[in-house]
Amino acid sequence: RLPGGQRPYVRAAVPPVPVSLAYEAEERVLVLGTGRVSPVPAGAWDFRVSGVRVLDLWFERRAAVCGAPGAEAAGLDAVRPRAWPQEWTSELLELVTLLALLAELRPRQEALAGALAAGPGSGEDELREAGVLPVGEAARRPASVLDHQEEGPDGQFALL
Repeated sequence: RLPGGQRPYVRAAVPPVPVSLAYEAEERVLVLGTGRVSPVPAGAWDFRVSGVRVLDLWFERRAAVCGAPGAEAAGLDAVRPRAWPQEWTSELLELVTLLALLAELRPRQEALAGALAAGPGSGEDELREAGVLPVGEAARRPASVLDHQEEGPDGQFALL
């Protein structure tokens, strides 16, 4: 959860069929048609995966099925919401929160990726200090259900 004061809230209701998604950086507002959600951190808005802005993709996929005016669908394509469901607004608030938290972790993720890219031996001293290295003999053997005894009813040995 984001700290109080940073949690996104719906400031203006999302219209029945929002046609656009935009971000007002100065006010930290996510605009869905006439609907407004804020505060939305810039990191949540800019969060990308494989070069694609996550919030844009999320909105496009929902807007594509939400009450497309003038388009009559047949079969199962006709089974879709005619208006923006409340669940999608709740989903959006959760997604903004998640993306904001992930954006805060991005610098640590990049530092770790850089350390891993440095090749073998990077971080080895830290792993030895933490007691992870050297790997103990017991950890080198395959796991076995016979390594420890689990008792079943009446003290019987049970293989699970």
